[in-house]
Amino acid sequence: MAINPDVAAHVEDLLAPLGPVAVRRMFGGGGVFLDGLMLGLIVDDTLYFKTDDGNRAAYDAAGMAPFRFTRAGKLVETSLLEVPPDLLDDADALLPWAQAALDAARRSAAKKPAKKRK
Repeated sequence: MAINPDVAAHVEDLLAPLGPVAVRRMFGGGGVFLDGLMLGLIVDDTLYFKTDDGNRAAYDAAGMAPFRFTRAGKLVETSLLEVPPDLLDDADALLPWAQAALDAARRSAAKKPAKKRK
């Protein structure tokens, strides 16, 4: 699973109004980062956004599936849910979903304790 550079560039362009977005290789795809936080993931040309209780209902209503992978023979379901594909053709429609994903990433980061320095 290599990341398609055209898809990565398209996502960066769509999300540019939110700030400097970067897609970095990870998990066989590309992590979508803004403000030092991962708000999404691109795998097999599919965009997934971070969700929590604050934004998951919209994904459930749209029938979107979570990103899943297998680790040690077990299926792992993440809090990253597929973005409705039609939003990838409309930046104005996509941006509220992206902002909600960024907000979810911020809430998640706020819950985690600071890492100890060695």
